[in-house]
Amino acid sequence: MSWLLLIFMVERMGFIVAIAFLFTRWSRFRALLENKPVLKNKFLLALIFGLFGIIGTYTGITVSPGQVQHQFPGSLSYEDAIANSRAIGVMVAGLLGGPLTGLGAGLLAGIHRMSLGGFTDVACGISTVYEGLLAGVVYWKLRQQAVISPGVALATGIAGEIGQMAIILMVAEPFHKALALVKIIAVPMIVANSLGIALFIAIVRTVVEHERTVGAVQAQKALAIADKTLSHLRTGLNFDSALATARIIYEKSGAGAVAITDHRFILAHVGAGADHHLPGAPILTEVTRQVLERGELKVATSPSEILCKNRECPLQSAIVVPLHSGKKVIGTLKLYFVKRRKPDRIMVELARGLAQLFSTQLELGEAERQARLLQDAEIKALQAQINPHFLFNALNTVVSLIRTSPDDARGVLVQLGNYIRQNLKSSLNKWTSLETELKHVQAYLAVVQARFSNRLNVTVDVPARFYGIALPPLTLQPLVENAIQHGFVKITEESAVCIGAIEHDGDLVITVKDNGAGIQPEKLKNLLDEEKLQGSEGIGLMNVHSRLKGVFGPEYGLSIESTPNKGTTVQFKIPLTAKKEV
Repeated sequence: MSWLLLIFMVERMGFIVAIAFLFTRWSRFRALLENKPVLKNKFLLALIFGLFGIIGTYTGITVSPGQVQHQFPGSLSYEDAIANSRAIGVMVAGLLGGPLTGLGAGLLAGIHRMSLGGFTDVACGISTVYEGLLAGVVYWKLRQQAVISPGVALATGIAGEIGQMAIILMVAEPFHKALALVKIIAVPMIVANSLGIALFIAIVRTVVEHERTVGAVQAQKALAIADKTLSHLRTGLNFDSALATARIIYEKSGAGAVAITDHRFILAHVGAGADHHLPGAPILTEVTRQVLERGELKVATSPSEILCKNRECPLQSAIVVPLHSGKKVIGTLKLYFVKRRKPDRIMVELARGLAQLFSTQLELGEAERQARLLQDAEIKALQAQINPHFLFNALNTVVSLIRTSPDDARGVLVQLGNYIRQNLKSSLNKWTSLETELKHVQAYLAVVQARFSNRLNVTVDVPARFYGIALPPLTLQPLVENAIQHGFVKITEESAVCIGAIEHDGDLVITVKDNGAGIQPEKLKNLLDEEKLQGSEGIGLMNVHSRLKGVFGPEYGLSIESTPNKGTTVQFKIPLTAKKEV
């Protein structure tokens, strides 16, 4: 009888696993698994898997004294029990969402089971909650893993089902009837349900890894496109650069057509529709006008949303992304498709990432053109401070993260773009605010932390009331960069940098302190002496020191204190009255 019941249970388990596979096709369900486990997501997962548990109960098999029925009829007499796959949904909830999710799913499915009656109703209700919590504890113990492995899921399922049999023996009465039931259902339920849990987790793990692989491929594709288009876009947004860029994207992206516009005209169109989307012609599509006006990405899923004036236009759907120069929208990047369907999320993210990179490249090109027109020595000195080693290290960090954590790679790219953009803006402005300087430092530190796996301890203690204070640009960030580059032989969990600001005698005193290797006394004595400056060593500190004195007076330069092997403290002060327009 047990072998016959095992066959029936495996059939039901296959049904539950098939439902699981269908659920993984649902983008909303995948989003719940990918997003951070906030309380709302835990609740939704508990609800979904609690319903899975209820389905597992209803697809169960009634076990009556001396016989096994083929299907649970929907109601139980006191003599009946159910051999079921309820544990699959409940334990998967815990393995994917943690203890709260497992508890929630267990309570939902367990209370439902108790409402059906039978002499094992209380025992089954208790064991369902137990299995959800057990799986949640396993998740918590192995929370560093992206998704629990199928092997761990199998072992957890076996432990959970053995525990359920023990609870039935301890709680259900009379004992001899509970013992007879366990002899019939133990092996089939332990084997079928543990296999079902392992298969469910294997399916989810495969889907998640596939999503990340696709994300990594798209990130690599975006970097490859950005690398090839860099030399073109640095000349500015014009017909030649737009055409070269559109051709590269068309070859790499798989889109039906690629177009680039400025705020008035089509600059380039490659692919389907090129016979009437002509360079130099006014913008033809309504969706492009909307993106230029609102400055927000827009997805068009049908020709009626694209609204091309040519009725024979083959373009059926599109992703249109704004290109920015600072806060100003200067054009659009458009990926068109010849099939009438909504572009997938991966393509949308590719378009968004390319637009951000292109915007940064265009700003870089604009800054370079401005720099060629400016002969101011101070601006040239500022531009020299952009450290190529930092850029190379940042790009190497991104390359490493692309395979293991594409989302983190995209985050580092965004912060790197913010860092470069602020460097370029700073080189063209005489004043900035302390708040902007702090954001520049945060962008720099975000890239540094990614490189060193967040081992560096950073403390920022700057009261918000000082954010409006004006100071020369690129004043604070070079000090933080100097502390990290020259203060530590190796970044460890003990490495720390503190940034603070206090009011003193009408000035704002800003401090950058590290606990690194310190500076030898003979070197410290000459560090801010321009005549004794050797090569490029110390040029960053000297540049900040000279500009502070030149703007605010000789008493407003840098002050440096350092003790070998105990760290370095760099201070400077700014008049609290420095609130000029920035």
